[in-house]
Amino acid sequence: MDRVPLVDAGPGGVVTDIVITPLEPGRFRAEVTEGHLTTSHRVIVPDGLLGDVGLAEADEERVVQETMRFLLEREPATSILPEFALDDVPRYFEGFYDDLRRRLSA
Repeated sequence: MDRVPLVDAGPGGVVTDIVITPLEPGRFRAEVTEGHLTTSHRVIVPDGLLGDVGLAEADEERVVQETMRFLLEREPATSILPEFALDDVPRYFEGFYDDLRRRLSA
């Protein structure tokens, strides 16, 4: 389990806490706490996707962590789908894979 506070406190100065829990290969639970509200999301990393987008060596748990950070910078936790696959994200946010590669290379 990886507990990571979002660096930017977000609107209203509320610190966001992200907890990533591996469930099974390629499947993770992401719990996001903003103030007194906690949301839970099931995140799927499809087989072969990371290799297809140039991230074959990336740690899946870190990929999910950075994906949640990416999403939280763009929308509140309550707007994030309760279950989604990583390849769903670019349908809503153009440039997601480029941003993810940048985050993971830092």
